[in-house]
Amino acid sequence: MTGPQASYLKTLSQEAGEDFDPNLTKAEASLRIEELQQRTGRDIDH
Repeated sequence: MTGPQASYLKTLSQEAGEDFDPNLTKAEASLRIEELQQRTGRDIDH
């Protein structure tokens, strides 16, 4: 995943009480971000 994806995903993971996986691919990270945005109520356009 990209640096910005990792940073944002780490924040979302903390908010959702989920573990952060630093080994996700770019595509996997994108899907995980979408999933956690829905769970945390964050807007997709962050």
